[in-house]
Amino acid sequence: MEAHVEFEPPEELRDAIKCFWYDRIDFGEQQSGFEVVPDGYAELIFHFGSGCGISYNGDLQPLPSPFMVGLLNQPVLFYSKNQLEIIGIRCFPWTVFDLLGLPSGKDGVRIVEHPVAQLQSTLEEYINAGTINEAMAQLNEYFLDARSRISIDSMLFKAGVAMRKANGTMPVSQVAAAAHATVRTLERNFKQSSGYTVKDVSGLMRFEQVRNQLWLYPDANLAGLAHEMGYADQSHLSREFKRYSGISPAAFARKAKKGKQVVSNDFVAFIQA
Repeated sequence: MEAHVEFEPPEELRDAIKCFWYDRIDFGEQQSGFEVVPDGYAELIFHFGSGCGISYNGDLQPLPSPFMVGLLNQPVLFYSKNQLEIIGIRCFPWTVFDLLGLPSGKDGVRIVEHPVAQLQSTLEEYINAGTINEAMAQLNEYFLDARSRISIDSMLFKAGVAMRKANGTMPVSQVAAAAHATVRTLERNFKQSSGYTVKDVSGLMRFEQVRNQLWLYPDANLAGLAHEMGYADQSHLSREFKRYSGISPAAFARKAKKGKQVVSNDFVAFIQA
């Protein structure tokens, strides 16, 4: 049994947070692996129930709750059993560190002492009572307060809007123009705030669009898709796709037809690569 619900943040948070989401999945009594494919967001994850872990050097390591994750650049396998419930905060990678008051970086699972961890017990009470809307109201309140204490860089915000609108297909020079900045200034500030370059994040945004298209329409023409998404040609699309997913677009489309792979918005970036 599976449930997935997304909640739109209040207007004051939309420059920093894409959405809040809730998931419930019953894996049964056996430990089950599920694959998470990269996309263009950073996440803060709270989990409840049987917990989840990742395989690291052959050992299964449990993940704390909450934990913060940046952008993935390749698929990751997670493991869980019985019932797992998750609340996620899907953030834009160029605002998440400022919002949480953390230094940016690309390191692995980052465990830090942070006031947001105090929400765990309250959220768990709401989850156990089945009042998901109350849990979301609690998160809204916390992040509205956090957002009111920082000033989001308007240059990065404009750059992010342009990148999202173009689904990652816009050249860096045009992103800089949209943000009223020089390429050098934009790149420096973007890297400082997200830990990644404009090109890194654009590449993931574009991959996500292709992945979603192939999941919904596995028979889509790859050459047409490459043209539509601004790749140089079909082989360019295939190289980029394999870089992020580990398999070719054709192999992914075959999996999509069989419906065996978990590649919806249910699970997104859990740990930093």
